[in-house]
Amino acid sequence: MSDIDVRKTGRAGRITLTRPKALNALSYDMCIAIEKAIDDWRDAPEVAVVVLDAEGEKAFCAGGDVAQLYQTGKDGDYDFARQFWADEYRLNNKLHGYPKPVISFMQGFTMGGGVGIGCHGSHRVVGESSKIAMPECGIGLVPDVGGTLLLAQAPGRMGEYLGLTGARMGPADVLHAGFADYFIPEDQWPALIAQLEENGDPFILDPTATTPPPSKLAEVQDEVDHLFAPENLEKIEATFSISESAFAAETLKTLRRNSPLSMACTLEMLRRLRGPGIGMVPALQQEYRFTARSLENGDFIEGVRAAIIDKDRSPNWQHADWNVPQADVEAMLAPLGDNELKLEENS
Repeated sequence: MSDIDVRKTGRAGRITLTRPKALNALSYDMCIAIEKAIDDWRDAPEVAVVVLDAEGEKAFCAGGDVAQLYQTGKDGDYDFARQFWADEYRLNNKLHGYPKPVISFMQGFTMGGGVGIGCHGSHRVVGESSKIAMPECGIGLVPDVGGTLLLAQAPGRMGEYLGLTGARMGPADVLHAGFADYFIPEDQWPALIAQLEENGDPFILDPTATTPPPSKLAEVQDEVDHLFAPENLEKIEATFSISESAFAAETLKTLRRNSPLSMACTLEMLRRLRGPGIGMVPALQQEYRFTARSLENGDFIEGVRAAIIDKDRSPNWQHADWNVPQADVEAMLAPLGDNELKLEENS
């Protein structure tokens, strides 16, 4: 397959995304190929580690290929998207609970579906160019691919800020938010990957990791905690309205561009994921409840139209303001009965 290169090299199972001109956007076939590879390598004694990387300087993986999901949904076929998301989330869950080290090298943009394959492994590496984001509320979705679990585990209310705004994190921000483990200069990556292929030892990453420049997110953590403390959108808007900071004003401008329904559901999802015994499977199941309904009942088709198809940046969201009834949130996140996402708990 020209979009992905799967092979075994020495002690490493190697997966390289090879469509740099499309910013390595993740297609359905690529998801299936990655899942088959890690299934094959799970019990293979010659494979000690799995290494994920990508060609090109601009992106590790800038997200899922939503244009196809849009077109099928526009034609009234909701089953293709539901199958895509179900299979993608199964892959995310397998990467999260994989019994061998999974090491990802994430240069440039890593967004949406790229987070799902790059940020759930055991050793997550970023470099100088890394920019990671979950921008789904801007196209009428919610942070998915297990992203809600990462956001719920971020410090304070940083998960609400990142999930609702889709803000792009630089390398230091990524470490602060908990989306990666190591900052290693990118000119060292080829030699490290060669060593991983030779000895299959992920501990070689430790001595090469350095400290990136200070995190801008860390500097605004206290303000984020205050602004996003309320439990619903209306109250968050009221908190913003009495803030006089430049950060609050800029953040509010971003929030006003995004789907109110998506933002309200994201808030609810993050609140539900904080607590004992909450993990990847409940996160993915909750995400799937939303995405499975997003084409028929949510803002997804309109959001993709405005952002990607027509590019007019003027979506006609279902809710004209931030007064999203709780009943609408509950309806998008209600159990799916026989259609509930079925995943195995990771041992």
